[in-house]
Amino acid sequence: MALKQLRKILTASLIVVSSPLLANQADDAKFAIAIHGGAGTIEKSRMTPEKERAYRAKLEEAINAGYTILEKGGASLDAVVAAINVLEDSPLFNAGKGAVYTYEGAHELDASIMDGRNRQAGAVAGVKRIANPINLARMVMEDSPFVMLSGAGAESFAESRGVPLVDNKLFDTDERRQQLDKAKEKLDRENRQDKDYRAAVESLPVPFRMGTVGAVALDKAGNLAAGTSTGGMTAKRYGRIGDAPVIGAGTFADNRSCAVSATGHGEYFIRYNVAADICARVQYQGKSISDAADEVINGVLLPVGGTGGVIVLDVNGNIALTFNTKGMYRGSRTSNSPVNVAIFGDN
Repeated sequence: MALKQLRKILTASLIVVSSPLLANQADDAKFAIAIHGGAGTIEKSRMTPEKERAYRAKLEEAINAGYTILEKGGASLDAVVAAINVLEDSPLFNAGKGAVYTYEGAHELDASIMDGRNRQAGAVAGVKRIANPINLARMVMEDSPFVMLSGAGAESFAESRGVPLVDNKLFDTDERRQQLDKAKEKLDRENRQDKDYRAAVESLPVPFRMGTVGAVALDKAGNLAAGTSTGGMTAKRYGRIGDAPVIGAGTFADNRSCAVSATGHGEYFIRYNVAADICARVQYQGKSISDAADEVINGVLLPVGGTGGVIVLDVNGNIALTFNTKGMYRGSRTSNSPVNVAIFGDN
C-alpha cells in the first residue's frame, strides 16, 4: 500500500513540474501566416489612394483573422480558412463575393485546401451557389472519401451536409460586370477577324486571365496548411477550370517541405505543376523556399509565358512571396514579426 501511495505522489509531482514546461514550449513555438489576393498588372499609378487603403485594410484583416487563431494555439487549417473567408466575403478580390463573370454572365467558383500533416486534401470546382467555397473544399477533405467534387454534384454534397445554397447573384458586382463587357467586346472583335477562340482568349489583357486568393499557415504544433479560392477567368466558357482547385498546381502542403498557394494564369500552373514542384525542390534538393520559388516562378514559368506568383511557408516559419508580375496583393505575420502587407512590386 505504501509503495502505491509513493507512486501516486511521484506521478503527481511529475505532472506539476512538467506541465508549466510544456505550456512554455507551446507559447514559444513558431507560427506564421501568409496570404495573397491575386497577382497581375497592379500599378500604383492606376489605383486611387482610397482604393489602395481599402485593399491594404482588407489584407491586414485577413492576416489577423488567421493569426489570432494561431496565436491561441489553433490549427493551421482553421487559420487558412478564416483568412480566406475574409477575402471571399470582400468584393475587392476575385473569389466569392468579388468573383468574375463567365462569358454567359454567371459565376463559377473553385477552391482547394491541403493538410501538411498527412497530405489530405479537398477541392471543389465550378460551383455556383456556395458562398464560401473554401469551407466546402474542407468538408470534401474531412467528410468524404473524395478529393475533388464539381458543379451540381459538389452542391448536392453541400446540401447533404447542411450547407445552404445561395443565389448566384450574390456574387454580382458592377466592376466585374464592366470587366466582362470589355472582355466580351474584345473576344467578339477578335473572332470577327477570323481568329480562332484560343487566339482570341490569349489576346485578352493579363488581368482578365488572373485573380485568386489564398493562404498558407504554420501552427504551434508544427503543422502546415494551404488553401486557395477563386472566381477563375473573366469570360471563361465551357466549364473551364484553372489551377486553384488542382492539388499540386495551385495548392500544396507537406510538413516535410512547405505549403504553397498560387495565383496566376492557371493553365501554366497546371501544366508545370507549380505548387508541388516548389515543394519537391525544397524536399529533394535541399533548396530554401525562396530559391525554389524563384526557380519555378522566374526560371520555369516566365520563359514560357506563365505569369503569376506564389506564397510559400516552411516548417521553420520562413516565408517567400514570389511573383513575376508588376504586383501581387500579399501579406504576412509571424510569431516574431508584425503584420506586413504589400501590393506593388516595391511595397
